[in-house]
Amino acid sequence: MTIQGIAYIALVFILVLGAAFPLGRYLAAIFEGRVHFLRPVEAGFYRLAGVDEVRQMRWQSYAIALLLLSVIHFALLYAILRLQYYLPFNPQHISGMSPRLAFNTAASFATNTNWQAYVPEAQISNGAQVFGLVVHMFISAAAGIAAAAAVMRAFTGSGLKALGNFYADLTRITLYLLLPITIVAGVLLVLAGSPQTFSPFITAHTLQGGAQSIAIGPVALQEAIKELGTNGGGFFNANSAHPFENPNAWTNLLENFLLLVIGFALPIAFGHMVKNPRQGRALMAAMAIILALGCIGAYAAEASGNPLQTAAGVAHDGNWEGKEVRFGIAPSTTFNVSATGTSTGAVDSFTDSYTPLGGAIPLFLMQLGEVTPGGVGSGFYTIIVFALLSVFVAGLMVGRTPEYLGKKVQAKEIKLAMLGVLILTLFILAGAGFSLVTRSGLGSLANAGPHGLTEMLYAWTSATENNGSAFAGLSADTNLLDYGLGAAMLFGRFAFMVPVLAIAGSLAAKPRLPESAGTFPTTGPLFIGLLIGVIVILGGLQFLPADTLGPLAEHFLLHAGKTF
Repeated sequence: MTIQGIAYIALVFILVLGAAFPLGRYLAAIFEGRVHFLRPVEAGFYRLAGVDEVRQMRWQSYAIALLLLSVIHFALLYAILRLQYYLPFNPQHISGMSPRLAFNTAASFATNTNWQAYVPEAQISNGAQVFGLVVHMFISAAAGIAAAAAVMRAFTGSGLKALGNFYADLTRITLYLLLPITIVAGVLLVLAGSPQTFSPFITAHTLQGGAQSIAIGPVALQEAIKELGTNGGGFFNANSAHPFENPNAWTNLLENFLLLVIGFALPIAFGHMVKNPRQGRALMAAMAIILALGCIGAYAAEASGNPLQTAAGVAHDGNWEGKEVRFGIAPSTTFNVSATGTSTGAVDSFTDSYTPLGGAIPLFLMQLGEVTPGGVGSGFYTIIVFALLSVFVAGLMVGRTPEYLGKKVQAKEIKLAMLGVLILTLFILAGAGFSLVTRSGLGSLANAGPHGLTEMLYAWTSATENNGSAFAGLSADTNLLDYGLGAAMLFGRFAFMVPVLAIAGSLAAKPRLPESAGTFPTTGPLFIGLLIGVIVILGGLQFLPADTLGPLAEHFLLHAGKTF
């Protein structure tokens, strides 16, 4: 580890957390309907869609609207992927995807996962990228943020019967947040060298006198929303390691900033909406501490290098395998940890080539439930679930009915919270376990032993937690994994989101009680420490046996001279 590497991590956090405060205030204004600079456009959308923007929805109606939109867009994207050969903007004449791969990809982009079991340059047209995948990058991100806004409203008053209007939230978030920042970031990427064109390829002439076709396309804007919306689906198979997606060290920093900033701004918005900014700062602090520890830990693991190479005297400056020399170890590991601490899944280095402990940290961050700071929207409502569990634990210690922001937390909310936490864990472990005892699953692995176990466990964790990053080394385009991981993405998104909206509906209807001498404070270091402990214990330790057999076992075997 070097001073420069630590300084880079510090720079990322200073930029992100510094921007989160003004952006959080702006988000609160959007959620409260106080932003109107595109009002004619917004009103036009409502008229076209027949939406009554002032009609308020109970949690059931809000959830149904969100689910129906997701089903419709899933079906549309599936059709685009199957029929892309016959659709415009396909100068390469790329054929339609197989049914299983189209199902997997449609499920992936409809759930903000962006898992890619295909090679984008060879298997998807420019038209399908722009009018299929990019549309979902906006909609899935906006839907997640809308759900977070609905949860925030549950704490803003007493006896509330509604959580807002989903269609109005979706429209405002897209118009006033995602589109403006995407356009600015896309222009910056174009200026840095990312292509933005519908031309299918350019021809380069090699030093030997030959010719090479290099794929290009409308890359810059897709790259911007890919990071900002914590989507992660790359235009190229190499993702953010590709020089067209990520031209230089400055764009690498920009993309790292984009994928974190909304996630950290949402708790600040929450503080403004409940008229107590300290509440939002406490949640943000818990997120930042866990992510910072992950960044430092992964950097330390990779900077220490491969013990076998060090013993052989062939490497002295860390583990460079799978990393871009344009960026270096600290920026690469920080990007990787940021992408798995959120639900982005984008990579500028390849986790399969990390040391066992370096690869274990991104895996563990996903297993925590994507709360550091998690996906746009989903990270916020997940940490609210853990906050409710934390005050419940505190209430058990003192024999008092737990409260959070004046709302009593009772059996119904805790049962729904534990359902969300445990059911995803079951899906991850059962899916990975089943895959490792089938011929198809074992045939997908590129490595044996604990490294192979980690590859499969990482895939099911990434899919169920809607992250989308891959450990690499896994042939995912099989019947088992296309359909299995596709189901895991849908399940991980909606089997958690719907109970969270139910919790929000239940809390919204309750009276908001004033603080008393017996109220557990939820703004100070004690609560932040308790919250981090609950996240680690309930979110992460359920996976300890599996992680012990995977990356932890590989770490000790590697030091004993054994490789896989």
